[in-house]
Amino acid sequence: MLKSRTIVAVVDDDPSMLNAAESLLHAQGFATMVFVSAEEFLDRGAVTQVDCLLLDIHLGGMSGIELRRRLKGSGSTLPIIFMTALDDEATREQALKAGCVAFLRKPFEARQLIKAIKMAVP
Repeated sequence: MLKSRTIVAVVDDDPSMLNAAESLLHAQGFATMVFVSAEEFLDRGAVTQVDCLLLDIHLGGMSGIELRRRLKGSGSTLPIIFMTALDDEATREQALKAGCVAFLRKPFEARQLIKAIKMAVP
């Protein structure tokens, strides 16, 4: 069975950001799965169910960068779009080194996110 829509997972510990991202993505025709932590994303086995991951770097438990490292270590090629409100050179360098399709600074424009998803999932 073919999937009809791209599924984007959003991991952020800020409920308002989760709601905003989910609404925006639905309005643009994407299906979503939302998670309040990296641990929840892993526990629910979402890595095999989604096409792209919009991932906050600074989470309450495991960081987004650590989640990316774990996924990469397990052989996952899931495209990652990192986002953060705390954009400094060290964080940006860590994110790029961990591997990501795009790096977005919150708040970001809807068009930036959609462009990043289209790069991640052609």
